[in-house]
Amino acid sequence: MATRTDRPQWQRLLDSDRSYQALTFVLFAAAWQVYGTYWGGLLVPTFTETAAAFVRLLGTAEFWDALWVSNQALALGFACSVAIGVPVGVLLGRFRLLERLTDVYLNILLVTPMAAIIPLLIMSVGFGLLSRVILVTLFAVVMVIVNVRSGVRQVDPGLIQMAKSFGATERAVWRDVLIPGALPAIMTGVRLGLGRAVTGMVIVELLMVSLALGGLILQFRATFDAAGLYAVIAAVLIESLVLIALAQWLEHRIAPWARSTQKRKARR
Repeated sequence: MATRTDRPQWQRLLDSDRSYQALTFVLFAAAWQVYGTYWGGLLVPTFTETAAAFVRLLGTAEFWDALWVSNQALALGFACSVAIGVPVGVLLGRFRLLERLTDVYLNILLVTPMAAIIPLLIMSVGFGLLSRVILVTLFAVVMVIVNVRSGVRQVDPGLIQMAKSFGATERAVWRDVLIPGALPAIMTGVRLGLGRAVTGMVIVELLMVSLALGGLILQFRATFDAAGLYAVIAAVLIESLVLIALAQWLEHRIAPWARSTQKRKARR
C-alpha cells in the first residue's frame, strides 16, 4: 500500500489543505462576482470592483497612515492582554481559591457588551490612545484568561503528584509540568485573543472616535463608495489572517508536541 510520501507530487498537491482553501476562495469569488453583477446594485460591488479598489487603496498614503494609527492600539492592547491574561489564567487554573474569588468578575467581563463601556472610557480617560488601548485589552484579555485557565486545569493531576512524590518543589512543578502541559492551550488563548483584539480595534474606531481604519469605513459608507468600503474591510481581514498565521507558526515553534498530539487524535 502506497504511503502519502510515495504518491506523485501532483496528488499530494491536490490533497493539501492549501488546495482546498484555494478552491473555496475561487468558488466564493465567483459567487460574489455573479451576485454583485446581477443583484448587487449600489450596495454590493462585484469581486473585481472590490479587488481594483483594494489595489487603489494600497497606493494611498491615507490608508497606510490609518493602518499605522490603528495598529498602535492593537499592538499595545494585545500586549497588555497577554501580559495580564497569561499569568492570571495560570494562577486561576492552579489555585482554586483564587478562581472562586474572581470567577464572578470573569463572568461579568464575558457577558458585558464592550460597546457599553465606551461612554465610561470617554468620561474617564478621554478620546486618546489610552482609551483605545484599554478597550482593546478588555476585548482580548478575557479570552486569554479563560483559555489559559482551562489549559492548566487539563494538565494530568497524576503528573503533578508524581513530580511531588519525587521531591519536586512547587517551582519545579510549574516549570517542568504545568507550563509545558498548558502551553498549547496558552498559545490557543493568545491566538483567540489576537482575533478579539482586532475586533476591539475596529469597534473602538467606529463607535468611540472616527479615525484610522474605522474612520475610512465611515467615510466610504457616507459617500456610498461600496467598493472602497469592502476594500477596507478586506484589508482588516487580511491583516487578521496574517497575524493569526504568525501566531500559529509561533505555537508550532514553541510547542511542537501539541501539533503531533492533534494529528494522533485526528487519526483516531
